[in-house]
Amino acid sequence: MGKQAKPRVLADSEAKTIVRNIRVSPQKLNLVATMIRGMDVNKAIATLTFSRRRISNDVEKALQSAIANAENNHSLDVDRLYVKEAHVGKGLVMKRFKARARGRGARILKPYSHLTIIVGERGDQ
Repeated sequence: MGKQAKPRVLADSEAKTIVRNIRVSPQKLNLVATMIRGMDVNKAIATLTFSRRRISNDVEKALQSAIANAENNHSLDVDRLYVKEAHVGKGLVMKRFKARARGRGARILKPYSHLTIIVGERGDQ
């Protein structure tokens, strides 16, 4: 039996979005998540838009969703939002088989990831 983590309770000045089963390895997704951690949302969107990594489009969609959640569900000011947390979890791994020379076979692993983005509202600066 796996240990279940308690869900994090959001503060009043936070909003989150979770994207499950993204077809990329957690290691590669974490590289993109690290780029935007702690940034203002406008700057993070610009960074993701011009990033050359394939998965940055999906991360940008998730960030847009978190911003929309903050605005519509939590009535937060969009201009004061920043990426408070962006963390990556491991999803399922599809195992495939590829025929190789001399009657052998090679395993191909196709990993999936989960992405959680939490945006928060900055206090008065």
